[in-house]
Amino acid sequence: MALSSTPWQAIWNRLPAPLQNRYYLTLVVFLFIMVFLDRHSLWTQWKLWRAQKQLDADRTFYQDKIKEAREEAEDFELTKEKFAREHYYMKRADEDVFIIQQEK
Repeated sequence: MALSSTPWQAIWNRLPAPLQNRYYLTLVVFLFIMVFLDRHSLWTQWKLWRAQKQLDADRTFYQDKIKEAREEAEDFELTKEKFAREHYYMKRADEDVFIIQQEK
């Protein structure tokens, strides 16, 4: 049994045939680096995509809340007197207010 000339030669001979091609091996290493180790890897891109989707959902949620608040403010401007009478029990000088509470 002959010893290999370098320690790498033994490892190289145990690789499958397609991986013994230097160009194919270079391509595999390059793809591994780009997919897993690079700053702009697929994992990072996926996390950024998820964050963007979450921010878009938050944006639409808060836009709806702003729209509701504006409508409520417009409604409040139209019904200030009703709001004051119901919540703060305000009355005019010539009126009497009767508070009826219902038990739950």
